Amino acid sequence: MTGETDLKTLLASMTPELLDGIYVFAKLAPGVPQPDGLEPVMVFREREGTTLIVTEEAARTAGLTASFRCRMITLNIHSSLEAVGFLAAITTRLAAAGMGVNPVSAFYHDHLFVPADRAEEAMELLRELAEDSAG
Repeated sequence: MTGETDLKTLLASMTPELLDGIYVFAKLAPGVPQPDGLEPVMVFREREGTTLIVTEEAARTAGLTASFRCRMITLNIHSSLEAVGFLAAITTRLAAAGMGVNPVSAFYHDHLFVPADRAEEAMELLRELAEDSAG
């Protein structure tokens, strides 16, 4: 299954889910191995180093310097990696409210990392976007 590509269907059918816990973005310098036992929800390697998204507690336990305290929202619809405009519509709605967001696309779902203190507001904005798209 390759996922949904129709923008209206994606927006109207998404069911955002706010996951428990506080997440942070941590970094490792080039060539520095990931600490043993650490289980990031995302790892991305760039020339400048490796970015890890981990729970705040895991970062603290591993002694990692971290930033951007955030909550994770999973958009529960199987979106295609080739879908056009889905995240653009979502990030535009959040930006209109003055909210930064770090989206991550995985094979089955898209995930949003939003400021921890604005997570409930983000959920309300996403629910409104889904309702507006369904009408």
